[in-house]
Amino acid sequence: MSATAERCPVGIIGGTGLTTLSGLEITGERAVETAWGTPSAPLVEGKLGEQEVVFLSRHGNPHRIPPHEVNYRANLRALYDAGVRTVVGVNAVGGIHSEMGPAHIVVPDQIIDYTWGRPSTFFEGELDEVTHIDFTWPYDAEARQILIDAARAQGTPCSDFGVYGATQGPRLETAAEIVRMERDGCDLVGMTGMPEAVLAAELGMRYVCLGLVVNWAAGKSDHIISMEEIHEAIDKGMSGVKGMLEMSMAGLGSLTPKPQSS
Repeated sequence: MSATAERCPVGIIGGTGLTTLSGLEITGERAVETAWGTPSAPLVEGKLGEQEVVFLSRHGNPHRIPPHEVNYRANLRALYDAGVRTVVGVNAVGGIHSEMGPAHIVVPDQIIDYTWGRPSTFFEGELDEVTHIDFTWPYDAEARQILIDAARAQGTPCSDFGVYGATQGPRLETAAEIVRMERDGCDLVGMTGMPEAVLAAELGMRYVCLGLVVNWAAGKSDHIISMEEIHEAIDKGMSGVKGMLEMSMAGLGSLTPKPQSS
C-alpha cells in the first residue's frame, strides 16, 4: 500500500473467550442489518494502537449463539460494508497434533470442512452466472506472516502451521471422529472456521485464523473434556492472543486490499 493510500480498518471476529477486547479504544458501536440478515452482535468500532479496527463477537455478547446457528454471511457482509478488507478470525480450538496442547497458539495454513447445512456462499439464488472461487489457500499468506512475526517478537510460543478441521457442533467430537480427522491430516478441531473463511474469500477479503487451543481433542487425554479445563486454557493463553493482535495491527492495516469477487 502506498504512503498516500487510505488504510482500511482491520476486522477482528472474536470467538469463545474473546467477546470483548481490552486495549481497544472504542469510538462507536453500531447495530447494523445486511441483505443476509442480522450479524451476531453490534459492530464495535475503535482503535487498537493507531490502527482502526472493527470488532465483532461471533457468538454474540453475552455468548449465546451456537456455532451452527451463527449468521456467518451477515457477519462477513457487515464487516465488508464497514470498510474492512482484512479479517482476523480468533478461534478456540481443540488440539490434535502432539505439539498443540491447551493454551498453545496456532496460525493454521489449511482447513478441512466437515460442517453441513450451513449457508456457506453468497453465490446462490437468482444469479446471472455460476461463480466458483479458488480456495486452494484459505488463509492469506501475508496476514499469516504478520501474526507469526508478532508472536516471535513478543516471545509467545506459536505454531506457524496446522490443518483446521471444522466440525458441525455444538457437541464435541467422539474419540473415533478425532482418529478419522487425524488420519485426514487435521491438527486442530473447531466449530467456527467454516464457512467464515470461504465467505471472506468470496468477498475478496484477506482472512487469517488465530487459533487458541483450549483443550486436547477427544481421546487425546486420559480424561473427559470439561468446561473448567477450557476456561483455564483461555485464561492462560488469551494474553498471548491479545498481544499478537495488538502488535500486528499496523502491519495488517497496511495490506493492500484484494479485488472484490462479488
